[in-house]
Amino acid sequence: MSSVRVIEVEHFEAWRAAARELLREGVAAGDVDFFSPSVQKSLFGGEDGDGGESDGGGGGDALQQRSVKGQGAVAQRRDTPTVPPNFIKYARRVACHRDEQRWNLLYRLLWRLTTAEPNLLHVAFDDDVRRFDLMAKSVGRDAHKAQAFVRFRRIETEDGEQFVAWHRPDHRILRLVGPFFSRRFKSMRWTILTPDESASWDGAALTYGPGAPASAAPAVDDLDEMWRSYYRSIFNPARIKLAMMRREMPVRYWAALPETQIIPEILAEAPARVAAMLKYGAAGTRAVSAAEFLPEARDLDSLARAAAGCRGCELCERATQTVFGRGPSAARLVLVGEQPGDQEDQQGEPFVGSAGEVLNHALAAAGLARDEVYLTNAVKHFHWEPRGKQRLHKKPPSRAISACRSWLEAEMAAVAPRVLVCLGVTAAQAVLGRDTRALKTRGVPFASEWCERTIITWHPAASLRARIDGERERIARELAEHLQVAAQA
Repeated sequence: MSSVRVIEVEHFEAWRAAARELLREGVAAGDVDFFSPSVQKSLFGGEDGDGGESDGGGGGDALQQRSVKGQGAVAQRRDTPTVPPNFIKYARRVACHRDEQRWNLLYRLLWRLTTAEPNLLHVAFDDDVRRFDLMAKSVGRDAHKAQAFVRFRRIETEDGEQFVAWHRPDHRILRLVGPFFSRRFKSMRWTILTPDESASWDGAALTYGPGAPASAAPAVDDLDEMWRSYYRSIFNPARIKLAMMRREMPVRYWAALPETQIIPEILAEAPARVAAMLKYGAAGTRAVSAAEFLPEARDLDSLARAAAGCRGCELCERATQTVFGRGPSAARLVLVGEQPGDQEDQQGEPFVGSAGEVLNHALAAAGLARDEVYLTNAVKHFHWEPRGKQRLHKKPPSRAISACRSWLEAEMAAVAPRVLVCLGVTAAQAVLGRDTRALKTRGVPFASEWCERTIITWHPAASLRARIDGERERIARELAEHLQVAAQA
């Protein structure tokens, strides 16, 4: 007689620890039976998973053992073997699958890989391998859906602001996607609820708890309107494919997605919008260029007033206001950036946010007074995408850059600078053409169609985005050096 070990595991790390010990002891795949606590409850009705036949105590990943008639033999204690890295990677996914036999499948594969079949994962027609692959793919798709469809809603607690989302995944994927959300929303305190379990991030640590019903999450908040506005702006009425939409965004997720509430409405509007697009061009009822909004008088004040009503591209619909250039019309030096950011969009002035602070330091280091230069952007409206409660910068589309060029040309004609500085690659390509390569010309003056001295340098925001030690300081230093070259040109 030999024994079959019955082992309770709840998550991958518990299974991994148990499997490692079983391998050391040489326990064959046929001599162990894994189960999850939820399975034990459904089978025997115990509140704590203790209603079964186990004769050992404890839960979690503690080993329990019972005697059955002979299956296999317990081998001698073995050294911990190694397995292909891909096995661990995909086993972590399979561990999230709802199949009750997933733990036994994983150990059976592990046993075969470490005893006689080290290349087993390459045998695609093997039943275990095929099942392993299908389960890993199913969980991978489910995790991707969670990353795309989780929508947080804001609540106020005694400890301050917190964000809560409810999501119904096909599998138990929270431990798989929890780290993704902690990286993406690391400055927020959030909780994601699912029927099986929950994940919470307090800004420092990720913890997991019991599941909860949809009613435990807030139903609406003021972020919902932002999601609906964003979805409406990216919806193309000329490319409606309902079957694909339902496949990529299954209806079962719709209840938790605020943007889906406007789908009937925008579908009903689609024929009229398509007709307008055919009549007026790809921009729909909008003009196709800012040129249609240029005033007869081309002084800076007249241009700024006219630009406030510009609808030359779609960016005007979601931006708070036009952010036109600022500075004296007799400025010797013009600085052109990419587009206004979140703070600029709210205040209506270029370079007043964190990137503006970097620029102010660089100007001062170069001996330039901010109020003596003309500051503007290649695009006059803020292009953004929602990320939690934030509006994150998004590179402006080529059509917006092209549509906005009329304003830039008018500004350059009004100021007629002696020196032009392009801040960043997007600004350089908007001003000088798409073939412009900043790396080869950064910091080196050259003649352009605009003036005798044109210089390409870093955008101030580049130093804020730097992640390598010393990179931020290097970019800020080079920006100041290039502005000094501009000051002396």
